[in-house]
Amino acid sequence: MSILKEFREFAVKGNVIDLAVGVIIGAAFGKIVSSLVNDIIMPPIGLLVGGMDFKDLAIVLQEAQGETEAVMIKYGAFLQNVLDFLIVAMAIFAMVKMINNLKKAPEPEPVKDPEPSAEEKLLTEIRDLLKK
Repeated sequence: MSILKEFREFAVKGNVIDLAVGVIIGAAFGKIVSSLVNDIIMPPIGLLVGGMDFKDLAIVLQEAQGETEAVMIKYGAFLQNVLDFLIVAMAIFAMVKMINNLKKAPEPEPVKDPEPSAEEKLLTEIRDLLKK
């Protein structure tokens, strides 16, 4: 089988297409979460801690000199990214949990043997008498 044929079979498998759709939706969802964190959650938190923007929080290791930029540890941006991650992780956990609950089929009730009919009871008695 040629490599081109193998690649075509691989590319059109349902799992690959599902994965591609998941990645695209995940990227769009990531943008929504980033906007939620940056535009809705962090401004009130910044206001509560003195009106600062978390993106600007940094430890300066070396001041800017001439055209050389300052060397900084930008822990504010890191905190925002951690918050982004936590929100995405919680949302994905909730979605996976919901999907797993939908996939679980209700356990079937144990099948009870039906009560024998009057005819079956009579035939059983006749059989037992004939054995004697």
